[in-house]
Amino acid sequence: MNSEKLKKYLEDFRIMLAVGAVIGLALGLVIGWGIWPVQWTDLAPYHLRPDLREDYLRMSIYTSTSVGNVAIAQKAWSELGDTAEETMAEVRNQPGYLSDGQISSFLAAVGAEKVEVLPEIEETAPQVSPEIKGSGPNWLLLGGLCIALVAVIAGVAVFLYLRSNRTQAEKPEALDQHGMPPEAGYDQGMPRHSPEPESVYVPAFHAEHTEPVAQFMTTYMLGDDFYDDSFSIDSPTGAFLGECGVGISETVGVGEPKRVTAFEIWLFDKDDIQTVTKVIMSGYAYQDDKLQLRLESKGELVLAEPGKKVLLETATLQLEARIIDMEYGEGAAPDLSFFDRLTLELAVWPKVAALS
Repeated sequence: MNSEKLKKYLEDFRIMLAVGAVIGLALGLVIGWGIWPVQWTDLAPYHLRPDLREDYLRMSIYTSTSVGNVAIAQKAWSELGDTAEETMAEVRNQPGYLSDGQISSFLAAVGAEKVEVLPEIEETAPQVSPEIKGSGPNWLLLGGLCIALVAVIAGVAVFLYLRSNRTQAEKPEALDQHGMPPEAGYDQGMPRHSPEPESVYVPAFHAEHTEPVAQFMTTYMLGDDFYDDSFSIDSPTGAFLGECGVGISETVGVGEPKRVTAFEIWLFDKDDIQTVTKVIMSGYAYQDDKLQLRLESKGELVLAEPGKKVLLETATLQLEARIIDMEYGEGAAPDLSFFDRLTLELAVWPKVAALS
């Protein structure tokens, strides 16, 4: 792999993201297992192994009965939790250095005189817990993980390299605008003409003003029953040009929160006698004849779709409303009948005629 291909791979953010994730995982394992391994401290006796709980209880019985401190006995008993009676039964079967009187005194102090003695099992071998080595890191496991990570990185690099070579080998030879490969002698004394870029229609108000004089973002969320956003449109010099906004137009169903099925986008121009309104409708409302008939009087009906643009024009202003994000709600209402979330971007330009 030469330096140019390596540089190309390094410029690909997807490859760098994968490599960074693998390296981060490797560093995390090294730090978590080797440098700063997790250590548990100050755990209650309840979390100990059964044999260690028995040792703890024996020492607590001996200490509390020797000094006559009932508080020590009660504290030890409570820290054993729901394993206390089971542990006491084992201690009574194998009291060790304790006498029956000490055990009885302890039980009386904690109010647990009725703990039953488990039947002894003949020739029961003492429970041997697996030997746990020091709390140091498991270098064998850590080394294996590092080797596995290196192998994964190498495998990914080889796969990307082979795929790149195969893609270049399978790519057809580039043709010029005459349909001939560049090696066919077309550049031997013959002029080349670059294809002219396709013309793109740009509205007059966009051509004159690449930046809108006003731009707003508004978001409706389910439960905002009084949603009604309005914004003032001012010129760069501060002169008032008009207003625009979005509000709830129609709901479906009953109860709260309101299930909004249509929104009104409106544009007011101080130099125009009429406010322009268009209605953004859900898929359900757009297919419902009754709802369409009811909303047609408010303005032009538009089906809500992600990325859709809605244009409103007055005498001197032009507003472009774009649906940035939308999501339908779910529930007892029909599918696609109400919005859970709707985000709109409102951009306003003055018309060219308004600037003269």
